[in-house]
Amino acid sequence: MERITVVLRAQDPISQAGVASQLRARPEVTVVERDEGEPTPQVVVMVVDAVDDEVLRVLRNIQRTSTCRTVLVTTDIDEQKLVSAAECGVAGVVRRSESTPDHLVQVIGTVARGEGHLPSDLLGRLLEEVGRLQGQVLGPRGLHFTGLAAREVDVLRLVAEGYDTADIATKLAYSERTIKNVLHSVMTRLQLRNRSHAVAYAMRQGLI
Repeated sequence: MERITVVLRAQDPISQAGVASQLRARPEVTVVERDEGEPTPQVVVMVVDAVDDEVLRVLRNIQRTSTCRTVLVTTDIDEQKLVSAAECGVAGVVRRSESTPDHLVQVIGTVARGEGHLPSDLLGRLLEEVGRLQGQVLGPRGLHFTGLAAREVDVLRLVAEGYDTADIATKLAYSERTIKNVLHSVMTRLQLRNRSHAVAYAMRQGLI
C-alpha cells in the first residue's frame, strides 16, 4: 500500500508534537516537514482551536500555492465558518474531540482520494446555511452558487438549443450587444474558452 504523504500544521508545539507522533506510528501515512525537500505532500492536516481570520488566511495561502488537499482538525466550528473554510479549499473537517488516530487516518485517506468528509451534524447545518445564503443573499441579486446569474443561465440554455445571437436577443427581449456581453462576461469570469465550453460548464452544473 502506498503511503499518503502528509504535512502537519498546528497552532502550538504541543498539538504539533502530539498529532505528529500519532500519525508517524501509522503505516498508511508518511509525515513530512515543510522544509525537508520531500515530495509534495498530498494532504495538509491543520490543527486549530477555532476558525478565525488568521486560520482562513493560512488556508487560502495553502489553496493558492499548492495542490495539497486540506483536512481541518478544530475544537469549534459553526456553519458560517464551515462555509468560509470550504471556500478556502478545506476538503475534510474533524472535531478535535473525535480525532482518534484511526478516525484521522481514515479522513486523510478519504480526502487524498479526492472525496470529502464532514461530521454528519455539520453536513446538515452546512446544507441549511447554503440554502439560506441562496435564498436571502444570492437569489435576490439574481446570483447562484454556480457563479451564474439567472439571465446568464437563460442565454446559455438557448445557445445549447442552437439559437444564434440574434435569435436569443429576440427571445429574451435584449439587444444583440447585451447577449454578446453576457456571453463574454461568463467566459471571462469562469475562464471558459468559447460558447461550447460555457454550455458544457452549465450542463455539468445541472443548470441546463
